[in-house]
Amino acid sequence: MNMLKQDKLSLGILLGLLTPAVAFFIYYLGVFLPKDLSLGDFFDLLKGNKQLIPKVISICLLANGIVFYLYTRVRRDLTARGIFLVTLLYAIVILLLKII
Repeated sequence: MNMLKQDKLSLGILLGLLTPAVAFFIYYLGVFLPKDLSLGDFFDLLKGNKQLIPKVISICLLANGIVFYLYTRVRRDLTARGIFLVTLLYAIVILLLKII
């Protein structure tokens, strides 16, 4: 738990990458598991519906906003900068997926 209290760019990058992945599984558990859709079926649904991928990524990226807000409130600016950097990279990926 002490690691999360550090102010490091690398911690921010790690959190920025992992937070949306955790949010993805929470989103799956909350939305698609109650509809009796297995995780494999959910991935097949994403493969078959390319327009759904940027939407799901955007929803999962909201979790980065929450983590970014929490780290800026406690003045861990380097960590917040890493989270923001990864969030921007995700945003570029979303734009590219919408164009393609």
